[in-house]
Amino acid sequence: MSDVTADQRPLPAETTAYAVLIAISICHMLNDIMQSLLAAIYPMIKADFGLDFWQIGLLTFTFQVTASLLQPVIGFATDRRPAPFSLPFGMGSTLCGLLLLGFAHSYPMLLLGAAMIGIGSAVFHPEASRVARFASGGRYGLAQSVFQVGGNFGTAIGPLLAAFIVVPRGQASVAWFAFAAFAGMMILWQVSAWYARYRARNAGRKAIAGDHGLSRRRVMLALVVLALLVFSKNIYTASFTSYYTFYAIERFGVTVQQSQLLLFVFLGGMAAGTLLGGPVADRIGSKSVIWVSIVGILPFTLALPYASLPVTIALTATIGLLLASAFPVIVVFAQELVPGRVGMIAGIFFGLAFGMGGIAAAILGVLADAHGIEFVYRLCSYLPLLGLLTVFLPNTRPVRAG
Repeated sequence: MSDVTADQRPLPAETTAYAVLIAISICHMLNDIMQSLLAAIYPMIKADFGLDFWQIGLLTFTFQVTASLLQPVIGFATDRRPAPFSLPFGMGSTLCGLLLLGFAHSYPMLLLGAAMIGIGSAVFHPEASRVARFASGGRYGLAQSVFQVGGNFGTAIGPLLAAFIVVPRGQASVAWFAFAAFAGMMILWQVSAWYARYRARNAGRKAIAGDHGLSRRRVMLALVVLALLVFSKNIYTASFTSYYTFYAIERFGVTVQQSQLLLFVFLGGMAAGTLLGGPVADRIGSKSVIWVSIVGILPFTLALPYASLPVTIALTATIGLLLASAFPVIVVFAQELVPGRVGMIAGIFFGLAFGMGGIAAAILGVLADAHGIEFVYRLCSYLPLLGLLTVFLPNTRPVRAG
């Protein structure tokens, strides 16, 4: 069995390639800084282009659904025929999207720019997740967390950059971030070269096929549960990434710049949670982390719509920390349930995350127009109840054995 069709487990002599993990984490940060700029400039373009909430939602929908539809396809294709040097070309698509957003003079151009950034993410995530697994040295949770935390830091930093660069200098300043995309292309070229060397070095060596001892029916049930958990997590996350600035402005009367700082608190908490989730799961098991991450935030989400500004800040940081810790664990869990399909599984779950976020953003935008933005947060506060489905997941110790 080749290294493409078997579970890519390192040989005992292999160690964690931290330089590679840090490089793809940095590129994930750059990728997500650039894609977060879209949501971060929503208040500006809403005013400049005279957009309604549903049009804001459609921008998020275009970006995230473009990414979600392509990611599983790209992951499946690269499982069969890996394409190491696709990574810098994906970043090039993001670069083009930034230029379009920066110089857009119409709403269709904004939609095209969002789509180009979505294509860049669709190419980046499945292959970068595969590289993280190859570079893990067997510490899959740690590797996935290091990879994903770069994205969370990028998402958190994006609103700050928007607040201090884009908001004061206008829409055209979005195009300045094309330089960051070019830097990412250069780093990813080096990562791709390492990936190609890794494949060449291991071309004649057999990988160890994973054997979790679960029936096909049990695996399918577990994958459905994991998908529903991602569903609940990403709808709630979408309520923040697309509308939290509007919520803060309406409920507390803060300025646009202050609302970006409040969004940073939530996204910074998510970055910390992502970094912690994988290593903790490596020690105590994925199921325990998922229980705490999804169900554990319920008291905080229920309290949020009724809290004062200082309490809201504390609640959002806590919610972001706990909520984000689940996703790297879910991805690794799913990859181990379906050995040999690392790219496809990464593409499905990253794509599901983008797709659910995009659909949710569009629906929540319609609800906000009809019932007000505060209604959206009261409704979303019940989503963590879906975390109770975790009871149907298999124990992770047997899954990790072997």
